[in-house]
Amino acid sequence: MGKSRKPKQEERFFEQDLSQTEDKPGKVFIIHLLMEKKCKMPEQEAMTAIMNKHLGETECFSYSEKSAGFCPKKYKVHSEKKNMDLSPQLMIMGCSKIKQPVMDVFASSQLWDCEDGEEILDECGYQVVATDMLASALNYKDRAEMLVEYVEALVEMFPSCRAVVFETSKKMITREAIMECTMPKESRFIHYAVNVRFFSIQGSDDKIVDTLGMSALFLPDLQYHFNGMHHDFVVEHAYNLLSYIYDNENPIESEDHVDGIEDGEMSPNVQWKVRYENSLVQPARMVIDVDMGEYAAGIRD
Repeated sequence: MGKSRKPKQEERFFEQDLSQTEDKPGKVFIIHLLMEKKCKMPEQEAMTAIMNKHLGETECFSYSEKSAGFCPKKYKVHSEKKNMDLSPQLMIMGCSKIKQPVMDVFASSQLWDCEDGEEILDECGYQVVATDMLASALNYKDRAEMLVEYVEALVEMFPSCRAVVFETSKKMITREAIMECTMPKESRFIHYAVNVRFFSIQGSDDKIVDTLGMSALFLPDLQYHFNGMHHDFVVEHAYNLLSYIYDNENPIESEDHVDGIEDGEMSPNVQWKVRYENSLVQPARMVIDVDMGEYAAGIRD
């Protein structure tokens, strides 16, 4: 799933800054659709038809040039306050000029899944922001499924969109990549919205691969601190381990072991210990640290 991590043309160095903390897990999910030019809100009937196509029957409960709101009826969360089941609300804001950068220089150094990412950021001066509300109480797989269908509806709805950025992970993926995706539906949330990042540590041969974005589903991210192994193998391992965590409601506990890598492939012949630890790279958060045995770097408790 992961692309080869090739060095940027100009290598950039960043300071560790663990004063930056991760947003509260499960918070409102924010999606940025990047545009070169300002576009109009699509007609209500067209939007409803596209939402129904991807999410099943939806109710358009508000519509104007400034915003539109939809409730997908097949997804329900229970409100204790109202003692009733309610559908999440999917909100779409009208296209507006980007006033604050969608991502900073640190985040833009991790655009591995979008080769023209920096060019897109430079050329796109407008955005459509979309969110989900009242969705954190959904079963995590239901929320992931809903968000995947929502994103796919959004890029169909806004054909002038160049790329999508997910706020939680700062992962960017092009509209074409979403429109042409043939992966199984259950694999798409991780593919679209979870960023597998890669860092070289200045002054050493050490590397870090970590992930960002699983907290939207109340699931843990991963961290690898290593040397002596090609980072592409570690990136692929991270995607596979994320899929295992997602498929199995995260059965991993500290001091468990997971299959490691042998000859570039995951293998039960190699066992790596895992622990819940504080992240090495911002934002500060609890992650599953994968101790890669003979390839492990750094000091672990």
